[in-house]
Amino acid sequence: MDRDSKLRALMSSLDGKCVLVTGGTGSFGRAFVQAALAHSDVAKIIVFSRDEQKHYALGQQVRDPRLRCFVGDIRDRDRLRSAFRNVDIIVHAAAMKHVPICEYNPLEAIHTNITGAKNLIEMAIECGVSRVVALSTDKAVAPANLYGATKLCMERLLIAANAYSGDLPTRFSVVRYGNVMGSAGSVIPLFEKQRDRGCLTITDKRMTRFWISMNGAMQLVLQALRMMQGGEVFVPKLPTTDIETLAEAIAPGVPREEIGIRPGEKLHETLISPEEAARTVDLGEVLMIQPDFGDARPASGEPVNDDFYYASDREDLRLTLAATRDLLAAMP
Repeated sequence: MDRDSKLRALMSSLDGKCVLVTGGTGSFGRAFVQAALAHSDVAKIIVFSRDEQKHYALGQQVRDPRLRCFVGDIRDRDRLRSAFRNVDIIVHAAAMKHVPICEYNPLEAIHTNITGAKNLIEMAIECGVSRVVALSTDKAVAPANLYGATKLCMERLLIAANAYSGDLPTRFSVVRYGNVMGSAGSVIPLFEKQRDRGCLTITDKRMTRFWISMNGAMQLVLQALRMMQGGEVFVPKLPTTDIETLAEAIAPGVPREEIGIRPGEKLHETLISPEEAARTVDLGEVLMIQPDFGDARPASGEPVNDDFYYASDREDLRLTLAATRDLLAAMP
């Protein structure tokens, strides 16, 4: 089964459901909403975000009576309460994501990424939402910047929320992945623009990163919705590239200038910490970090090895130049 067929098959889990996507006008949100409308019999899909211009653009692009656009902020509990009525599934993608902007505006990042998650949890439980999956990042593992720290707090809040919901139906889980190829803020479109100007800026030639396609990110969310019992963190198996190989794949022969790592950046990212590895099982296509409370256990899956290490500097995950070009060519 090719990747598009697989995505369509997974989308069937949304049939007949009312789905809400926070941050639904962002890169992931738009892709998920359009795929759900095209490949499922979703009853209704609600886009919740605070940018009215992006709502307008989405409404012009997507003409489907099942689409609802809610202008609102996850900091606003009352607006969330209104939006969550009769919702079955929430995909939580709303966040402040840009590392330097979060560093310069720390209170705003905390209000959105942490307080917003708290509001979402409380209103989802109050409104009887069945399942909530939140999007996280490799930067939440041993965070070196405020963005990563706020996403770590978000993860912990979502996992602990299963204890708060208790006997109520609402269950919460998290998906954690690396850089989405071609998304807003990705280095790929930056390199493409710089290629035309004749010089690429790279931070440090030793830097490595995990990469996932937009289809892959959507599939992970849908897999989590199918498998979750509450409190799990689902992590995909991803390839990595070093920054020099990526630059050469995008702009062969174009001169490069090394400008140094920005504040809060790491040379390498980690998707599962050594402490989490003790609770991680391999489910074939994805890895699952089990919660350290409750009795939820997977129906199948093997514990990872005691010396399991999942960071972007692993040589066996590193793509060659040819494989990196193939990965870029497969982007939509």
